[in-house]
Amino acid sequence: MSDDSDRRGPQDRARISLEQAHELRYWTERFGVDERRLREAVAAVGVSADAVERYLRANG
Repeated sequence: MSDDSDRRGPQDRARISLEQAHELRYWTERFGVDERRLREAVAAVGVSADAVERYLRANG
């Protein structure tokens, strides 16, 4: 099954994907950060949305 590029949110809201533009846009808006900061958080703690949110809050 192919990804629907018109989707507004991620396919799996528990895991962050940085591969699809619509998902990248969703997560940067969700956390209120730019792409660089989101990529930094994912590199630091992995793709778990909960872990990324905790990281961003702790490292404001």
